[in-house]
Amino acid sequence: MTKTNERNYRILVIDDDPRLRDLLQRYLSENGLEVITLPDGTQLEKTMQRFPPHLVVLDLMLPGEDGLSICRRLRNTYESVPIIMLTARREEVDRIVGLEMGADDYLGKPFNPRELLARINAVLRRAPKHELAGAPTETGTLPFGSFLLDLAARTLTSKTGEVTHLSTAEFSLLRVLAQHPRQPFTRERLSLLARGKDHDTFDRAIDMQISRLRRMVEPDPINPRYIQTVRGFGYIYVPEAPTSDDAKAETESEEMDLS
Repeated sequence: MTKTNERNYRILVIDDDPRLRDLLQRYLSENGLEVITLPDGTQLEKTMQRFPPHLVVLDLMLPGEDGLSICRRLRNTYESVPIIMLTARREEVDRIVGLEMGADDYLGKPFNPRELLARINAVLRRAPKHELAGAPTETGTLPFGSFLLDLAARTLTSKTGEVTHLSTAEFSLLRVLAQHPRQPFTRERLSLLARGKDHDTFDRAIDMQISRLRRMVEPDPINPRYIQTVRGFGYIYVPEAPTSDDAKAETESEEMDLS
């Protein structure tokens, strides 16, 4: 079988179904991935420390601590590790809550292992380039509101120096907005640019991720200043307007150029 990954990425699968764990262990391994499995979250911390994964596949319905709680725990401790959630529930609200908690993608059960592999590869392609040995590093910073977005570290830094680590999905979305100020995007276009050709057409996914980003960057997330809604269309990033002193200096500079 042709390997789909040139690098031996490590994937952690957390699911209480032993048959599914065995299936994914075999299938993903045959496609060039190193796979570790857990039936629940009891050994999560030890596993994350001994065998840090590049991505976590996490079932929503688990005995004991459920997937949403584990997702929250991962986000609090391992901010940037990508998470794909699996759910047998069909209610849209479960997918929304998972995305609000910081999951990068989701997949409903039952599913074809090939689709999970495709989603894993898509999320890994969006991972920071500097994690790939020998690959060029994306460097520099972009202003976003009152923050600076670090492209290499995938962090937001406030004016007071407080650093917020971003998940893969959060970083990808924020980078697109920061690189295209004052340009309105439809949800589909924003998702395509952030996630690539493997983007999902589930509009609420973008809505939930935007809501999460607003809680990070907006002084008042209920009345957003930077990530604004374009009614009936999508979203737009509106940078901070220059201060009166900045505007005065710019005007004086222009007058000097004209003289």
